[in-house]
Amino acid sequence: MTKKILVMGLPGAGKTTLAAALGPLIQAVVFNADAVRASLSPDLGFALEHRIEHARRMAWMCDRVVEAGHYAIADFVCPTEATRAAFGEAFVIWVDRISAGRYEDTNQLFVPPSRFDLRVSADGDVNVWAALAARTLRASPKTHPVEIDPA
Repeated sequence: MTKKILVMGLPGAGKTTLAAALGPLIQAVVFNADAVRASLSPDLGFALEHRIEHARRMAWMCDRVVEAGHYAIADFVCPTEATRAAFGEAFVIWVDRISAGRYEDTNQLFVPPSRFDLRVSADGDVNVWAALAARTLRASPKTHPVEIDPA
């Protein structure tokens, strides 16, 4: 069971809301990409190579938390297979609630993940999805991927 969790999807899909609801349920440390970019990575822009580096830095922080025995949640777009590869092995929650985000450059760059563990649709309340994610994370053995109507 991995304790490193990636909550990814387009800007405005609800990643931060879901991460904030899930974090307390599993006693996780939550890293929001916008906050990390503003405080620890102001040197990075939004070119693909910078997005890959940002994913690597987010992964490094999460890995330290996991090494200490805790869950770590990274909440960020992670728009391409290259950024996901840089983030590394994780339990992936794809927040797939919108077809286009706030930023056209990100919309054009975004590639839906080829692998995910839980796909969050536009249906259902965030607290229901957070509870489902927590149960799925704790389940053994896991079934991949999970696509459930929470209603």
